[in-house]
Amino acid sequence: MMHGALEDITKAVGDTPIVRLNNVTKGLPKGVEIYVKCEFLNPGGSHKDRLAWNLLRRAEEAGLKPGGTIVEATSGNTGASLALLAAVRGYKCVFVMPDKMSQEKVATLRAFGARVVMCPTAVDADDPRSYYKVSRRIADETPNSFYANQYHNPANPEAHYLWTGPEIWKQTDGDFDVFVAGMGTGGTVSGTGRYLKEKKPAIQIVGVDPVGSLYYDFVKTGRVTKPFAYKVEGIGEDFFPTTMNLKILDDIVRVDDKECFSMTRDMTREEGLFVGGSGGAAVAGAIKWARTRKGPLKILVFLCDAGQKYVSKIFNDDWMRENGFLEEEPGLGVVADILRMRGKQRIVTTTPSARVRDVIATLKELGISQLPVVEKGRLAGVVGEVDLLRHLVTGKKKLDSTIAEIVESDYATVTPDTKLELVQGVLADARAAIVMDGDTVVGIVTKIDLIEFLARQKGDDAPASIPPPAMRAPKVKVAKKKAPTAKDAPHGAARAKSPAKAKKKTPAPEPKARKTKTRKKGR
Repeated sequence: MMHGALEDITKAVGDTPIVRLNNVTKGLPKGVEIYVKCEFLNPGGSHKDRLAWNLLRRAEEAGLKPGGTIVEATSGNTGASLALLAAVRGYKCVFVMPDKMSQEKVATLRAFGARVVMCPTAVDADDPRSYYKVSRRIADETPNSFYANQYHNPANPEAHYLWTGPEIWKQTDGDFDVFVAGMGTGGTVSGTGRYLKEKKPAIQIVGVDPVGSLYYDFVKTGRVTKPFAYKVEGIGEDFFPTTMNLKILDDIVRVDDKECFSMTRDMTREEGLFVGGSGGAAVAGAIKWARTRKGPLKILVFLCDAGQKYVSKIFNDDWMRENGFLEEEPGLGVVADILRMRGKQRIVTTTPSARVRDVIATLKELGISQLPVVEKGRLAGVVGEVDLLRHLVTGKKKLDSTIAEIVESDYATVTPDTKLELVQGVLADARAAIVMDGDTVVGIVTKIDLIEFLARQKGDDAPASIPPPAMRAPKVKVAKKKAPTAKDAPHGAARAKSPAKAKKKTPAPEPKARKTKTRKKGR
């Protein structure tokens, strides 16, 4: 062996540098510093190289032999990392992908000699055409195969507990205060977070979740709300992977697509770091979180993958313009525009202990169809005419019953900065979009609210029959609490205790995604 040479490319995985950010962080409180872990410099282009190494190690221990086939449902990065290792160790690969993924990702997998099977995005996870089900079927039908199953394989967080966490600790000697990572399958935040907490309990673990994913609302309110479409890839989920341990989190931050992509481009142009959208999301979330803190504070952010995979999207001005993410493209507006149109009006809410009779009277008096339900300052759900009707037609309930058992989670949450183009898709699947400014409820947007706003934009008079929106209120603070524990919670994260009988159970270990026309995410 030549002096200084590596035995093969797999030995180049890891030892990625940590770099200080100097330009995109201007304006942060004095003494607050942000550093990044450059995982996009791994040979496979992402942190998934570490996962692939551990998945394959465990598979070989279980009996997988060279010449066998690795099968995985992937949105790109895990597949690329597994393909790299497979090329070196003599395995075949079959990767099943949703058809929304970038052509760069598909081409990369095929470049390694992998077979790529494309599946429709807009199907439920239980549909036999879904990429989850197709990948499982292929694995079952293929002799000497290994189904990686990154969403539910304990080797995922184990990789980061055994490797990423110790590497970070060795590089820094523990000289930092906060670890920030995007939340996808949960391997990074769960495994790395666990190791760092064991070494230094005072370290805070902060997760970053995109608007549209279900993690943020679940951690903040304890309820499983409607996930909806978003475009950033690599973070967020519409089900709970068993590899995610939400209990490890000290806090969670939410960012929208525009924040993610704007920061991704800024990272490249101002810091020289050619990262993907999930890295931009993590940095945007870290900066948003840091603005409310005081120094001295050292924050370490995990950058997952490289920008080469997103040249046709994030770094393409035409694509950015078409989706309304460039500043010169105003689009339809944002949620805050609807709230401003209404002016200052009070928010009407109810509580789980309210009587059916009284809620009906409130809906009738205000000419509205639904009310948000708040319990002890926490958003508990919504109740509407349909729920009340279903309650009464059973013939078993009375008008004097409480609404506790009919509170529903059929809503999504957005921020004042959420683009109305996105809200349109949200309202196709959820009865209402509750507007959250941080942990505070500031409004609700319904289909008729959006219609009224767009009608006024076009210069038309809004219909006289449009009722006042359901929520116009004094701000309702949502308590800053970690999700409570419960038997049905995914790995320590838990559904909040509520007087309402849960009609939607925490998703089982296998993915349970809702039907949607467009889902824009990936790993």
